[in-house]
Amino acid sequence: MHQSGTQRLAGLCQVTEHLFLSNGRAANDKANVSRFNITCIINATQDNTKMSTAELEYVNIPVTDSPSSLLSDYFDEVADKIKLTGEQYGHTLVHCNAGVSRSATLCLVYLMKHHGMTLLEAHKWVKSCRPIIRPNSGFWKQLIQYENKLYGCATVTMITSPIGEIPDIYEEETREMFPL
Repeated sequence: MHQSGTQRLAGLCQVTEHLFLSNGRAANDKANVSRFNITCIINATQDNTKMSTAELEYVNIPVTDSPSSLLSDYFDEVADKIKLTGEQYGHTLVHCNAGVSRSATLCLVYLMKHHGMTLLEAHKWVKSCRPIIRPNSGFWKQLIQYENKLYGCATVTMITSPIGEIPDIYEEETREMFPL
């Protein structure tokens, strides 16, 4: 389920029937939260500022957007929380500061664990909903390890590029930026 251009501009993107992805600004917009019937917000930043409302569950995942951050410590907890919220007819909004790396990574994990998608499929799906996603290289390594744990194989590998280690799905994009 994809959203209109207006919803994309609002910074809030619908990933599945009950999962949304956004930046921090859109997540803190009470009108957005109300309009999309958000019942659970997962904040993947070190800022634990909560919106005050009795109907809204708030989960803080206190990680920085650094390749050395162990976001994988929270993969199962977050994926299971998103699933449980959906089973209870709620909607989850996952956000970080920009809605590009941490929150996108957590959405990829959910799709792999609870929708049976490979990492490559999950990335294509979330990127089609929010074209600006770009998990950092450390999160990619953790995603690849997680896919191996779930399925015993990996659909994405890390490669060496002029800008350091990147997932192979970025290879063409990087070649365009740094022609030989």
